[in-house]
Formats: sequence, structure tokens, C-alpha cells
Amino acid sequence: MANPAYVAVDWGTSSFRLWLIGKDGSILAERRSGEGMTSAAKTGFSQVLAGHLAAVEAPENLPVIVCGMAGARQGWVEAGYIDVPAPLAAILTGAVRVPGENRDIRILPGLAQRDIATPDVMRGEETQLLGALGTASSQAQAVCMPGTHSKWVHVRDNKVTGFSTFMTGELFDVVSKHTILSHAVAGATEQPADAAAFEAAVSAAFARPALASNLLFAARSGQLLHGISAASAQARLSGTLIGLEIAGALQDAANSDITLVASGRLQGLYEQAFRTLSLPFTAIDADAAVRRGLSAAAETLWPN
Repeated sequence: MANPAYVAVDWGTSSFRLWLIGKDGSILAERRSGEGMTSAAKTGFSQVLAGHLAAVEAPENLPVIVCGMAGARQGWVEAGYIDVPAPLAAILTGAVRVPGENRDIRILPGLAQRDIATPDVMRGEETQLLGALGTASSQAQAVCMPGTHSKWVHVRDNKVTGFSTFMTGELFDVVSKHTILSHAVAGATEQPADAAAFEAAVSAAFARPALASNLLFAARSGQLLHGISAASAQARLSGTLIGLEIAGALQDAANSDITLVASGRLQGLYEQAFRTLSLPFTAIDADAAVRRGLSAAAETLWPN
């Protein structure tokens, strides 16, 4: 393999992503699997990583930088948290070395908000944040990172001033499968998406977040009384939860620039929601952001 510099790994709860990075910053090889923290904790983190390193023919002395749930208390080695408010650069200096390994393997820390009224934690998204913004972000920004647990991070003068987690993705899964609304959305994936229903639901929830549970039930009552399709009901559910999230995230940061760090279907949904609400935003690919964050850490740890 020509001129590899280091290996970058994003190790989530249910997913594993690895990139072999060259000295010029190019991606020399890539691996993806479902061997996240939950699976690797049973198989063995060292064994899982070794298998992927062998597959990309990584030299034995090549260092590895890791972010995500491998650094959780239930993970490989606990990497702890950087307390906010904190400069973005603090993420780069908090890496923990994995003991007992022949090669140099470091795991990046997460971020913690220890305010007793609004406690919160993140692990993995801080690396996306670093890759999306760098360490020189002076303007006030609200960074949205959608997912099972969406993160909204507020940054000002190169510092993370605070953040909030919204269980939007998990709530969508639970409500659509384990409540009365499961009947309303049955078969939705076999029908064309209803963009108009999604946008109307986003607007309604953003304008009246206190009515969220009532707006959710309208997906069922609308079907019973007006015959709306399963796809429309699903769009209403999704739009209501995303509109509710955006309303909560921006209640104290209405004038901040929005940076969306996402990819795939979620990126499309959030872009549609922001346009519906006339909220200007900049979109950054989530995969590219996490690679840039891991690269910044690797270049700080191993400058040569």
C-alpha cells in the first residue's frame, strides 16, 4: 500500500467504519460493517479491529485514531468527556491510548454538559463537529446532526457553549411501531412519499410545539375520517417530530447560522424542513465531516 499515514475509525453503537488514510490525505481503502460497540463487546474490540486492519493491509506500525462508542464506559477503553463550555480544539488533546496493543491506538473523548438542569452527553458527534467547523469558528452557529438521537450544538467564538439531544429518530421508531399510529402507517413504504403532508406537519409543530401529542394523533384520525394514505400518515408523524425538534433547538438560538451535518435520507428530510420554515442553512456531508475530524486529531497526535 503506497504511503499510508494512519487509520481512522468511527465506531458507533451498531456500526463500524474504517478508512486507511494516505500521507496526502487521500482514502486508500475503506471498510464498513455492523460490528458496532454492542457486537464488538462480545467478539472483542481488538479482534474486530485487527480483522479490518488486515483486510486493508495496514502496516503493523500504523497508528489508529478512533471516535465514537468504543470510548464509552461499556466500550473498549473509556475515553471520558470534555466538559462544555470548551474550545473545539480541546477535543484534539483529550485522546486516550488503548493499553496492551502493539500499535498506537487512540480514542477521542466525548463532550459533557454537566449543568444540573440540562445534563447532556455526546460521543462521536464531537468529531463530526470538529470536522464540520474546524477550530476557527468565530460566528454563532447552531449545528444540527440528525440521527436516532439528534444533536444540536451551539458554537460561538471557537467554543462549544452548549448542546441538546433530541430523541427524534428513536421516538419515530417507537411511535410508528408500538402505538395506535402503527395502524395508520402500515404499508407506507410501498406508497409514494407525501411531501406536502410532511411540510404541513413541520410547520404546525414548529408553530405550536405544545400541541405535539395532539398533532401526532391527527395522523390516525385523519386516516379514519378523511382517508389519508399510510404514506401521508407517516409523513405527518415524521414532520411533527422534526418540527418539534427544530422548535426546541432554536428557542434560545433563533439568530444563529444553521449548519446541517447529515447524509442520505435524513439529510433530505432536514433540508426539506429547513426550507419549509425559511431557515437558511449550510449542509455538510456527515461522512466527510467525521473523516476530517479524525484527520485533524491524527495530524495533531502524529504530526510527522
